[in-house]
Amino acid sequence: MKLDRVIAVRTNKTVYRDGNTAVKVFDNDYSKADILNEALNQARVEETGLHIPKILGVTMFEGKWAIVTEYIKGKTLAQLIQENPDNFDEYLKLFVDLQMEIHAKKAPLLNRLKDKMNRKITETDLDATTRYDLCTRLEAMPKHYKVCHGDFNPENIIISENGTPYILDWSHATQGNASADVARTYLLFWLAGDIVKADKYLDLFCQKSNTAKQYVQKWMPIVAASQSVKSKPKEREFLLSWVNVVDYE
Repeated sequence: MKLDRVIAVRTNKTVYRDGNTAVKVFDNDYSKADILNEALNQARVEETGLHIPKILGVTMFEGKWAIVTEYIKGKTLAQLIQENPDNFDEYLKLFVDLQMEIHAKKAPLLNRLKDKMNRKITETDLDATTRYDLCTRLEAMPKHYKVCHGDFNPENIIISENGTPYILDWSHATQGNASADVARTYLLFWLAGDIVKADKYLDLFCQKSNTAKQYVQKWMPIVAASQSVKSKPKEREFLLSWVNVVDYE
């Protein structure tokens, strides 16, 4: 492999282009189990027929673990939104349609969202009463088995040169309740400082999917608590501010 062209730099990982492949190289301190789980997630989601880069291999590069996938040439949806802000509403429709397409799929071998969230809530340093309340609320939520992306945002969608949208980064994929996935995306817009876009997104998703907004909002404190575990201090502070929000207008 000749890794001299950097595509993206993320926390603890760097993505390179090598011809027709993309190589995601992880830092030495990254969990091997998490890397192998990410590759397995992506392989399982491939079987659903969604447009995603195919896994080509898991290997080592200069002593570091790496995942090799197809390289998709194009621009991310985030880039297109930045370049063409007047077209945001059209891009948002595409964004929501793609997420609904994901939720329409089943992948029975993916980890279960409720199990993952329960584990992460117990890892927080919230007081025992709050943890108990959140886990009780989580358990009471309806059990679904839809594919959930877990980090669905415009950076993780590439529009290829022929116009086909591809969905990237399946490291957080699970099977579970779609509204939890929607709550996560809503909070990601907030974390990016795009509150107006967050509200537009939630309104459109609920309209197109015939989902009550209040139902998605009930997931917000649970999702925020579970996502706070490995967040940066500033993000963690923001996410935990949602934990005590129970009632919504």
